[in-house]
Amino acid sequence: MKGNVRKFGAADRRLLPEGRLSGPMPWVIAIMMFLTVLAAAAGLGLGTAASSLDEDTGTRATVQIVEPNPDRREAQARAALAVLEGQEGVESVRRIGSEEMEALLEPWLGPGGLEGDLPIPAMIEVDLSPAAYARLESLRAAVTEVAPSARVDDNAQWLAPLAGLIRALRWLAGALVLLMIGATAATVVLAARASLDTHRSTIEVLHLMGATDVQVARLFQRRIALDALFGGIVGLIAASLVLLVIGARVGALGSDLLGSAHLPVLSWAVLVALPVFGVALATVVARATILRALGRML
Repeated sequence: MKGNVRKFGAADRRLLPEGRLSGPMPWVIAIMMFLTVLAAAAGLGLGTAASSLDEDTGTRATVQIVEPNPDRREAQARAALAVLEGQEGVESVRRIGSEEMEALLEPWLGPGGLEGDLPIPAMIEVDLSPAAYARLESLRAAVTEVAPSARVDDNAQWLAPLAGLIRALRWLAGALVLLMIGATAATVVLAARASLDTHRSTIEVLHLMGATDVQVARLFQRRIALDALFGGIVGLIAASLVLLVIGARVGALGSDLLGSAHLPVLSWAVLVALPVFGVALATVVARATILRALGRML
């Protein structure tokens, strides 16, 4: 009996075809992996954008001097600058110059929009320490005391709806990844059961030769693993091409917010690891499914 088992072990690869790439399973897994990589990339990119948004606006405030009279506006702007520079916890204070203001307003006012009589408020950007940001109300009172026309805006408060949307989209991307993983596992289960039904007579002969359930399961799981590897690589390559095209289009737009949703090296490493995880998942699911089905056959 042991001799038969050894002979079976040497000839097991010829008993069943391995990696039937012409069948539907590799292509179904390729589609699943394509969608999984895209969903994972969206979640990782949104995470990068959320971190960049927090760093840029988490403890930043903007002071606007909305005084129509240019002389009084300039005097209040200077007074507000002096007060801000003397406040504890203010890390940096920067007044936005006229050229930068013109560049910011040009999409709405057109070239030379600031040359008319339209009153443009004086803008001051303030970077605060976490302790100073916690007492923003006292800072607002100190500024408005010397500049009655000043308005101190909390950037994080204005961008809170956008941050909430990014968090919701990240959760959605994570849910889609989990759904794709579940769908891939279900596909492997169906493929394993169909393969067992197709080769039922071969399995009976293998058992008569002395093969164990583990040895028979190893045949099918090797074949399914090869299918999963092929499908995973195809799906990863297709998704990577799509991500590169989208990245090039986003870069051409010149948007700081969209540009912040990039994929660092670590994120690409996670995406490349997804096909490896898919092969491991397919192997484990196939082995469990086949062993359970073989146990019922006996």
